Amino acid sequence: MEPVETTTISPTPSPPAVAAHPLAAVRRYVGRWGLVAALAALPIYYGITDLTHGYLAGFVAGHAVIHHDLSKLGFNFAEGLSNGAIWALIAIGYTLVYGIIELINFAHGDVFMIGSFTAVGLWATLGLGLTTGALGLVGGLLVTLIIAMIVTGSLNVLIERVAYRPLRGAPKLASLITAVGFSFILQNVGLLWRGGSPQSVPDLIHGQQPVFTIAGVPILRGYILAFAVMVPLVFALTWFISRTRAGRAMRATAQDPEAARLMGINVNATISLTFLLGGMLAGAAGLVYALYETNVWYFQGFKAGLIAFTAAVMGGIGNVRGAVLGGLIIGVIQSLTDSRLGPQWTEAVVFGYLIAIMVLRPRGLLGEETREAG
Repeated sequence: MEPVETTTISPTPSPPAVAAHPLAAVRRYVGRWGLVAALAALPIYYGITDLTHGYLAGFVAGHAVIHHDLSKLGFNFAEGLSNGAIWALIAIGYTLVYGIIELINFAHGDVFMIGSFTAVGLWATLGLGLTTGALGLVGGLLVTLIIAMIVTGSLNVLIERVAYRPLRGAPKLASLITAVGFSFILQNVGLLWRGGSPQSVPDLIHGQQPVFTIAGVPILRGYILAFAVMVPLVFALTWFISRTRAGRAMRATAQDPEAARLMGINVNATISLTFLLGGMLAGAAGLVYALYETNVWYFQGFKAGLIAFTAAVMGGIGNVRGAVLGGLIIGVIQSLTDSRLGPQWTEAVVFGYLIAIMVLRPRGLLGEETREAG
């Protein structure tokens, strides 16, 4: 045998590590602290303005009374947080459904509207009025809350069963268009139910009546109602998702539906449960809205749904805590803008903040807990 020549091939040197682009580091820094600065800019600016230039507090003997304190800013925060509590309840429904099946349920805002209509209809059935005693009023509203939540939760489950489940394997655009279609159907149900004009409802709780004052800021009954409904429901939902067997099934389905099915989880039942919980929270928000605003309208779900969806995206779609945080932030922004700039600028400012947050932190304030996020 003749000797065979061998050639040693030296390993190819790995390409040198590419240095991190300076702009990437700057963006990470700005995304962390610039976001805090952007959110704090509006209240800080108006707080300094109130202290230095003052604000009109009324008239005495024909003369303007100018105050130099933070009472007006505190009132804006109290009003905004109470409004934000309603948006948070609706936003949780969006974020729950998206976290499970990655669907934007555009009919959710109109489920909230049906909740308001159901609550107002039950008031008349139960005989609740301005002359009802305190004990009867509390008991009647509690019964109304439970029934409204059951109605809207069942309606949401029905929508999922009829419209979304048959399209689960179809392209996402089909489910999206179906959701828009159901939104129009529910709007027409509301139109036939209570007509096309906004209708006033009795101010059962006298929502504008102050209960106590903190640092010159009156805390109204409507504010207390919003938080008295929102806080227990959010804590109960958080406990349910984190501690119960059904909640663990929801989290497993959100992470990987196929793996959850292989582990014996009934994925269809879990998805229906998610729609049930989201619909029930929308019904609770509908009751609070009717008591808080003292009027209902068949088109109220469109604006409320748009604001709540914005809150869910701002907080991090798929994250319950993010939905609550986003709702509260949007409520405060709305209150400040309505009071200082005028209602005509409110939507522009809210969506301006949304764009800034998406640019600085694309996943939202608290990130997202969906399969797309990994």
